[in-house]
Amino acid sequence: MFRSHAAALLLLLAASSSPAWSADRETAIFAGGCFWCVESDFDHVPGVLSTVSGYIGGTNENPTYQNHPGHREAVRIEFDPAAVSYAQLLEIFFRSVDPTDGDGQFCDRGHSYTTGIYTIGADQAAQAEKAKADAQNELGRNVVTPIGAAPTFWPAEDYHQDYYRKNPLRYKYYRSACGRDARLEEVWGAAAHRGVKGS
Repeated sequence: MFRSHAAALLLLLAASSSPAWSADRETAIFAGGCFWCVESDFDHVPGVLSTVSGYIGGTNENPTYQNHPGHREAVRIEFDPAAVSYAQLLEIFFRSVDPTDGDGQFCDRGHSYTTGIYTIGADQAAQAEKAKADAQNELGRNVVTPIGAAPTFWPAEDYHQDYYRKNPLRYKYYRSACGRDARLEEVWGAAAHRGVKGS
């Protein structure tokens, strides 16, 4: 009897030590130009639980802002699929970037600022391809955003995380001077997604 109670207690402790949210959260990884802006846009989406700025897709391990050859700036998004679906996040993503620009985003030029969708599993890949086709049909122009299986995601330095919260005035000036919201309105019109307006 003692052994069966002890075994039951051990099982209970093991279960309680696992993250309570593990079955209720999924991951999306998007590259959409400056990761400060992507983080800000998605932090304001109901159902998004956390965002992390980082680097993905390059040739070196442990990339830094000064040394990330071949990497794109990207954001890893943890979300509650009961509150927001991956398909909805894809729709928001496309409407928060210029997916027709293959040379960068807004004032930021070069490969590290180009768009990309990094998928986890075949279901995400299929949904991403559909969202890309939908965006292309809506715009009537070629959407160049690549879609591929996610390699290792490397979190960026601490000072990049939540930059828009830590440095609100600098962030607002950068976002405005870079012309992000103005270009989004040109590309998407009323469908443009900019998180909380003025953020």
